[in-house]
Amino acid sequence: MMWGKLRRFTVVFDSPPDPGSTPVYSIGDEVSGQVVLDVGCAMRVQSLRLHVQGCAKVHWTESRSAGSSTAYTQNYCDEVEYYSKKESLLQTDSGELTVLQPGRHEFRFSFQLPEENLVTSFEGKHGRVRYWVKAKLHRPWATVKKSKREFTVIEPIDINTPSMLASQAGTTEKIARVWYRNLGQVSLTAKIERKGYTPGEVIPIFAEIDNCCSRTVFPKASIIQTQTFIARGTRKQKKSVVATLLGEPVTTRKRVSWHGRPLKIPPVSPSLLQCRIIRVEYTLKVYVQIPGTSKLSLELPLVIGTIPLHPFGSRTSSIGSQYSCDMDWLRLTLPERPEPPPDYCEVVSGEEGGRAAQDLQLSEELVRALERPFLAYMQEFRYCPPPVYSEIDPHPRCMTS
Repeated sequence: MMWGKLRRFTVVFDSPPDPGSTPVYSIGDEVSGQVVLDVGCAMRVQSLRLHVQGCAKVHWTESRSAGSSTAYTQNYCDEVEYYSKKESLLQTDSGELTVLQPGRHEFRFSFQLPEENLVTSFEGKHGRVRYWVKAKLHRPWATVKKSKREFTVIEPIDINTPSMLASQAGTTEKIARVWYRNLGQVSLTAKIERKGYTPGEVIPIFAEIDNCCSRTVFPKASIIQTQTFIARGTRKQKKSVVATLLGEPVTTRKRVSWHGRPLKIPPVSPSLLQCRIIRVEYTLKVYVQIPGTSKLSLELPLVIGTIPLHPFGSRTSSIGSQYSCDMDWLRLTLPERPEPPPDYCEVVSGEEGGRAAQDLQLSEELVRALERPFLAYMQEFRYCPPPVYSEIDPHPRCMTS
């Protein structure tokens, strides 16, 4: 009978425009919403409580066998709590029951996320970082009714810091061998302009492949995501390729250069570096496949951030970045102010000015000329215009104290 009285019990956030989407917050943001109860008929309630929690959990199992008939399974698990808050939305001080009348009832809640000690939400194969709001409705002689809604937290990772803007480079080489046969040497040099990027950006790759062996080699580049789960001193890793770039084959005795080959970063989760039990790291792997032997590879560290490159963040950012721009004006050194041009009276002498005044007197010839189109007479206008401006004074004067 009690179950039929509650037609709706849900948690609703104020943030997302779409009620079905997951709200996204950053550290220090205020999270607000309401717990909605839709009651079909009068219902007695003991309390309505709210629990906000955020934690990271890891779990995996490993099976080992000792001999032909003995086997056992080892469980690895760990948990870290990042946030926890409890409050009561409906409860009388005397402990008496509250009667809710038929209809819709809304109970507001609001809390602020801390400024630190929060990590980005994450879902992995052997672990996760989740944040949620859970409401519990306690009624007499009935099971506790629960409603849970998750929300996403983004830890700001600013790629405009000096460490993120530093270029990454490396070089490696190897002697390609097939059994006892020496095929020759292959060398690889690669460089990227900075360490930090955001999803959707393009990484310009600068590389040089020198193929001195007797076989055609195939250069490639990939972005590798490495998920590391830690529990009871044991690590479990999962690596995956999130983006790949294929280069043209390099024939024998040839050298090929990449002048900013673009590799776009897909929508991936940002780097997770502050969690004790879960780490998400990225590397740019540039490698050369050599038929018949192991490949020559070079790895450069990457950090996928959440705060994109500021338009004024780096003068060395490439055209592949949508935030690159020229930074010369930031030097804040204004050009020297040029001297103003001299006055006209300083350049034209008194005699020349008198002659010009006489020429302006209307004469009979001028009157007759004015009857013609005025533009035709402009060629006969002899009033001296100001001289062309020059920083060199054509009439220097001796300045004496």
